[in-house]
Amino acid sequence: MIIGVGIDVCDVERFARSLERRPGLRTRLFTEHERERPVASLAARFAAKEALAKALGAPAGMSWHDAEVRTDADGRPSFAITGTVAARADELGVGSIHVSLSHDAGIASAVVVCEA
Repeated sequence: MIIGVGIDVCDVERFARSLERRPGLRTRLFTEHERERPVASLAARFAAKEALAKALGAPAGMSWHDAEVRTDADGRPSFAITGTVAARADELGVGSIHVSLSHDAGIASAVVVCEA
């Protein structure tokens, strides 16, 4: 059963300018492993975190670092959730989280499906 679906898009250039203006933003939004990625990948990960929040009902108080987007050897993205995000997922009965990322033509996008 689907618990929630979220989608988000992010303009890569605008996101890059935000990171340049506010260097602390990279640290606030991303885990140490995520920060190593190029800006288009970071924009897609930001969109994924936003989409996940939407799929979980966008509750207040969730920490950005409690949802890390990882990529396996085949390039497939997934979430590693902890803390505030894991607590919300447990509260809703989420058993699995599916995520798809894309970035093309200056736009990064993500879709997240939370399943029981």
